[in-house]
Amino acid sequence: MLRSPTYRPCPACASTQANPIVDYSRDEWVVAECDGCAFVYLRNPPSYEALEEDFAWEKTYVEKKEASKGSTWFSPLGRKIKSAIKMQGRDRNAKYIDWFQGGAVIDVGCGWGNRIPEPLTPYGIELSNMMHETADAHMKARGGYCIHGPGADAIWDFPEGAFDGVIMNSYLEHETEVMKVLNGAARALKATGALFVRVPNFASLNRRVIGKTWCGFRYPDHVNYFTPDSLRKVAAQAGFTVQITNALTLPIDDNINALLRRAA
Repeated sequence: MLRSPTYRPCPACASTQANPIVDYSRDEWVVAECDGCAFVYLRNPPSYEALEEDFAWEKTYVEKKEASKGSTWFSPLGRKIKSAIKMQGRDRNAKYIDWFQGGAVIDVGCGWGNRIPEPLTPYGIELSNMMHETADAHMKARGGYCIHGPGADAIWDFPEGAFDGVIMNSYLEHETEVMKVLNGAARALKATGALFVRVPNFASLNRRVIGKTWCGFRYPDHVNYFTPDSLRKVAAQAGFTVQITNALTLPIDDNINALLRRAA
């Protein structure tokens, strides 16, 4: 198993001082709160090499899904709320087409490469060896392509100012170099472009009540735990403003959905 040899600094403010959160740490994985900005993150994440194979999404997702069954406290009300949230997300393809104006879109951490709807032209980045091969073939058939590698590095290989959209759907919580990938996205986007971000909501009521069994915890591939405030702070550092797109359900939603645009 490949792990970082030392604790990393805070991905939001680069402070090296943080207090471990014992209840939210597990085994050797240390979840901590930054002394400088209160950002919550995994201090000793696995290396990119380990994420390629040992902790690849297609391996960890099913395990965590099974382990998280029942990790909500407000049932049967919770089931109704979750159903409403799912219905809200079903029109995301239409929103992508509207937000990104039918243009070229980069999906960072694109998985199998099938999340970008037509008529958008799909481009992607994928770390998993297995998923990258499938995603690249799918995207090339529609005029784009997929780069294999870490998102924070590969985003800089795309042309500057050439894209109408960037998608980070269930990605940013996995990225150790938050500011590098956000700055790379800002560089790749046209001035009128937008970035869609979906991350687990550490500020959710469910997490506050359930605690360490909350569905948003995944060890060790979730390395950042965002709140709406901390997402706004890191976005602002990269020159973005943030519009929360699920604001009505946000207090009880286990995810934050946000559209980021270049600040005027």
